[in-house]
Amino acid sequence: MTQQKTSVFHVKNIALIAHDHKKRDMIEWARFNRGTLAKHTLFGTGTTGRVLEEELGLPVKRLQSGPIGGDQQIGAMIVDGVIDFLIFFWDPLEPQPHDPDVKALLRLAVVWNIPAACNRATADYMISSPLMNEDYERLVPDYGAYLARPIPNSSVAAAEKVEPKKGVAES
Repeated sequence: MTQQKTSVFHVKNIALIAHDHKKRDMIEWARFNRGTLAKHTLFGTGTTGRVLEEELGLPVKRLQSGPIGGDQQIGAMIVDGVIDFLIFFWDPLEPQPHDPDVKALLRLAVVWNIPAACNRATADYMISSPLMNEDYERLVPDYGAYLARPIPNSSVAAAEKVEPKKGVAES
């Protein structure tokens, strides 16, 4: 698969998400990294966005709560090229009613080659990287060939290739 470059500027669009049992970790991490976060545009789901805005005194573009669509909103923003960076402190020990949304969000981060941290240690490494405050050329897979692929047995392909049998009424 070919790849194309997309520019990620020195001011990043960062999505911040934390499950309920990980919100304390997120708040502590964000307080420690407030100076760096202040240089970027922050997005947050539901309560996480509200709490971070209150705790940090920084603007956070708030979306819906994760279980009612916030994770999917962030995923759509990744696909649209809006989100550059994902910090998602998810709770692997607590069942989530929106677990398919969580998996879909993490999958989209990988599909679109978005840096993603799912725990504090990884978030520390990512935010302290010299690349954090620089422009960056991110490689994104070119899905053009995938989107243009022939679809066997689709109604369009079938209509183009298969003649109706004689004596069978067309619908």
